[in-house]
Amino acid sequence: MGVGGSQTPDRRARGLYRNRYRQFLRVAIAVVRDETAAHDVVQEGFARAIKSADSYRGDGTLEAWLWHVVLNTARAARRDAPAGPLADETLGAVNGRSIEDDTGLRTWIAALPERQRLAIFLRYYADLDYRSIASALGVEIGTVSATLSTAHAALRRSLKEVSQ
Repeated sequence: MGVGGSQTPDRRARGLYRNRYRQFLRVAIAVVRDETAAHDVVQEGFARAIKSADSYRGDGTLEAWLWHVVLNTARAARRDAPAGPLADETLGAVNGRSIEDDTGLRTWIAALPERQRLAIFLRYYADLDYRSIASALGVEIGTVSATLSTAHAALRRSLKEVSQ
């Protein structure tokens, strides 16, 4: 990732902000459902994290802790804003494969319960491992596995219904 372990947490957070901004933004868009608000959420989340960098205990990765802060900021922003449709650009590409033509998939992901939707985004859009997802969502690793399994099953069911 290019961010060394010898740097201070706030300096490493700044590096992650520069290097992974698009991934944080895409997940924030999925939570707040508005691109402009999502930019604000990511910036505010990182500002909060940098301001309170001394509260990072090192229990998990710094990136997972940052995801946790940004997700909490996004959830708070969503509570204060009206719900809207999932922004189209949120689902631009997954692992290099464009899904722009898969409007059904976009709708199905948007219809998942929040934890499942966030787990999907953190796994496939942010490319986080299960431990980092667990830390970001504040759950156990086994919960991440079960959540992703349930989300995958729901998406498969939706696909199967359309195929019939």
